[in-house]
Amino acid sequence: MRMLLCGLTLTLLVSGCDRTPKQHADLILTGGNVITVDVASPTATTVIVIGDRIAAVGGDELLDAYQAARTVDLAGKTLIPGFIDSHIHIRGNPSHYIELSKMRSIAEIALRVAAKAKELGPGKWITGYGWSEDELAEQRRPLLDDLNAAAPHNPVMLTRAGGHSAVGNSLAFAFAGINEQSPDPDGGVIERDVAGRLNGVIRERQDIVLDLVPAPDQEELRTSLVANLTDLFAKGITSIIQAEDTVAYFPEWEAIYTEHRGKLPRAAVQLRWEGDEKMAAFGRKSGDGDEHLRVGAVKLFVDGGFTGPAAYTKEPYQGQPHYRGTLTMPEADLETIVREAHNAGWQLGIHAIGDAAIELTVGFLRNAIESTPRTDHRHYLNHFTVMPSDATMIDMAAHGIAITQQPNFTYTLEGRYAANLDGARLAHNNALRTPMSHGVFVAISSDILPIGPTVGLYAAVTRKGMSGAVYGAEEALTMAEALRGYTVNGAWLTREETSKGTIEPGKLADLVVLDKDPLSIDPGQILDLVVLQTYLGGRLVYDSQGADSGG
Repeated sequence: MRMLLCGLTLTLLVSGCDRTPKQHADLILTGGNVITVDVASPTATTVIVIGDRIAAVGGDELLDAYQAARTVDLAGKTLIPGFIDSHIHIRGNPSHYIELSKMRSIAEIALRVAAKAKELGPGKWITGYGWSEDELAEQRRPLLDDLNAAAPHNPVMLTRAGGHSAVGNSLAFAFAGINEQSPDPDGGVIERDVAGRLNGVIRERQDIVLDLVPAPDQEELRTSLVANLTDLFAKGITSIIQAEDTVAYFPEWEAIYTEHRGKLPRAAVQLRWEGDEKMAAFGRKSGDGDEHLRVGAVKLFVDGGFTGPAAYTKEPYQGQPHYRGTLTMPEADLETIVREAHNAGWQLGIHAIGDAAIELTVGFLRNAIESTPRTDHRHYLNHFTVMPSDATMIDMAAHGIAITQQPNFTYTLEGRYAANLDGARLAHNNALRTPMSHGVFVAISSDILPIGPTVGLYAAVTRKGMSGAVYGAEEALTMAEALRGYTVNGAWLTREETSKGTIEPGKLADLVVLDKDPLSIDPGQILDLVVLQTYLGGRLVYDSQGADSGG
């Protein structure tokens, strides 16, 4: 009996030694459909997070190797990398500001303006952003008379969605010294009706009025900027490229990201070119910073946009035989800036919408790259709306010039394109497949029209406008390609593709839980995708059910 007990004890000891202790993790997400966006291992069911990084990705076998203080049962829902919006505009909102993106009629806009005038009192400026005539019941733009009636004693200036035009009232124009005899400003248009009277709309150069608005309180702007950044988590956005700011304002971004470290979407801030000497005095270049905040590319505007319209095109606009849009600067100035910024080691992220603007810009970039070769410059174009020649796209691929494209424009700006473009220019608006087939690197972003990846994903896959019409079906992407464009390809633009954008071991645990699998649903359901949870570095920062996101 004694020998039997000894043998049993020995067996138990050996068995105990065979069990490897589970490793400690901070978070386990399991029981779901994990779309990794990693081409080598595209799907999984379980993700292990240690600290702010992904430690392991695989199947249920990982549950035998890890234990965590928090385990999330995905219950069959879909986990993807956090969305990276590689061209977006986020600002703080002053007290005189009105958000207009959800307005569905001019009457509603007028009521909102009248209410703000009552709140502020006579003489105070009223500004706003986000209206679009394509989404208004009246199917026209708000005009000077509409705003005069709503706020006769307040100067008013309301910027259209996209930021390339605005409408003001008579008092705003009077403050700016603009009347029927005023010439168009450089790079812009002051619109008039058939009788030669101001209609209230300024294209591209609304700054000549908005620069008169008193500067808001800095703390007020900071509070609302933090709120607007935090709101991005509800859309599943964990990283952004802020599309434009100034060297002078960058310290404010640094102050905000120091105070709220780890609690805001990761950001790279594009900086407006302010001359070789001033940029050198800034002391930093594209890529400087850390995983939370970094300096982005230099931002240049080559032409206008399509909400005006003012994009610079090779052929005249439909119905306007003598109008091809405008350049924002002389060609010689553009060439000089591109050369100086490239030679100084900056990355360039250039606004170019019309095909003429794109071809001009690519030519100057090619010349700078060939004259002063740099390894891995990663210059890119913002927008690329009117598709240029095949030769230009071949040139872009050969010289590593990328694109951040906004397929959501095909949806939200359908009316503007249909009114101003025709034939192949209309069918191939915001082309995706064609530049990619030429070898051009393409990321996907929103430019705030609207913020939220679902519209961009939907339009990228279906090529449908708001009316349901299909534009250039051959330009469509697969959903897998669209997801790459909205995740790891955006990370590439900031040289962070090895640290985020896919669900792989070693990468940041920036993760989003969706209610449905975007790879398997009918394309018509893409607009209805719901973000259930968002994690930043493994920390829950948004929960649609209102669960505590402070841990």
